[in-house]
Amino acid sequence: MMTRLNQVKIASLFTNKLQTKLDKNPQKKAVCSSILTISPKKPNSANRRIVKANIVSFSKIYNVKIPGEGINNMQQHSSILLRGVQIKDLIGVQLVAIRGKFDLTGVSNRRTARSIYGLS
Repeated sequence: MMTRLNQVKIASLFTNKLQTKLDKNPQKKAVCSSILTISPKKPNSANRRIVKANIVSFSKIYNVKIPGEGINNMQQHSSILLRGVQIKDLIGVQLVAIRGKFDLTGVSNRRTARSIYGLS
C-alpha cells in the first residue's frame, strides 16, 4: 500500500531536530573549544556552565550544557560525549555533555541519579 501525499507531509513535520544536529546518531564525540557561563531565561536566575564544542565529524561549533553541580575538569581541547536534549531555559543550547565519559568526570559524592551524572 502506497503512502498518501498528506502522510508524507505530516511525517516530515515530526522529524526530530535534535537528531539532525548529531547526524541521526544517539551520541557524538566533540572537542571543547571554550568554557563560559550564561544566564537562563526570565524566571530562573542561576548561571549555567556552557561549553563551545566542535563535533569531530562536522566542522560546526555548538553550545553544550554541562549538567550537574560542583567543579568539573573541562579545559580547552578536552574531548566530551554529547547527546541531544531540549533545554527550555537556555537559548540556543540543544546538546548536553554526558558526565563520566572521556575527559569529563562524574559528580563526586552523588547518591541519587548516578546514571545521569556519572561516578567519580
